[in-house]
Amino acid sequence: MKSTKALIGGALTAMLWVAPAFAQKQDEDPIAAAQKTQTPQSVLQMARQVEKEILSLTDYGVFDSITYQIKDYTVTLRGFASRPILKDSAERVVKKIEGVTNVMNEIKVLSLSPNDDVIRARTYVAIYYHPILSRYNPGRGTPLWISPARVAGGITNDPPIGWHPIHIIVNNGNVTLDGVVDNAADQQVAVMQANSVPGVFSVENHIQVTNPSKPKAVKVKK
Repeated sequence: MKSTKALIGGALTAMLWVAPAFAQKQDEDPIAAAQKTQTPQSVLQMARQVEKEILSLTDYGVFDSITYQIKDYTVTLRGFASRPILKDSAERVVKKIEGVTNVMNEIKVLSLSPNDDVIRARTYVAIYYHPILSRYNPGRGTPLWISPARVAGGITNDPPIGWHPIHIIVNNGNVTLDGVVDNAADQQVAVMQANSVPGVFSVENHIQVTNPSKPKAVKVKK
C-alpha cells in the first residue's frame, strides 16, 4: 500500500492511499473488482478535484483547517471548522465528485465561545499586522482593518476574506497555526506573535516552511 502526503492550499492537507492491484477472483464481478483498486493517476485526479472543491467554498477561510484521506474511492474529511456550515458544505461538494462512492465526515466544529472569537481576532491582528508578516495578507502588505464593531459582532461569523497562507485555529483558548511561509524566520515570528496574544493558553506550530534554511535571529516587538 502506497502512502503520499502533500500540503495543499496553505492549510488543506491531503493523505492519499493507493491500494495495490490483486489478481481478480474467478467468481468476482469484473466491475466490482475494478472499483476496489485505484491507480496513482486516478487518486491524484480525485485529490485535485477534492482540493478544488473545498478551496472554492466561501465558508472556508483563515480560521479553518481541513485535511482529507482518499482510500478505495472513499474520502475521509478531517480537521477543524470555525462554523458548522463549513462541515456540511465540505461534505456536500465532495460527495458530488465523480468516482467518490462514500464520504466520512470527521471534521470537528470549533467552539463558538466569545472568548475564542476574541482570540481569533487578536491573533489575526498580531500575525497579519506585523511588519514582517503583513505581506502574507490578501491586501499584499496592507492589513485588513478589524474594527471594534466587527470584533464585537464576532469575527468568526464575519472572517477576513481572501487567501491566507497562515491559518489560525482556536479551540478553548489553545491556538494551532497551520499553513506555509517562505522561511523559518517568518515561522518563528508567527509563533511568537500568537504566543503574545492575551488569553492564549498554548500555541501549537504546524506551519511548514518552503525554504527550511537556518533562520536568522529575529527581534519581535510586541
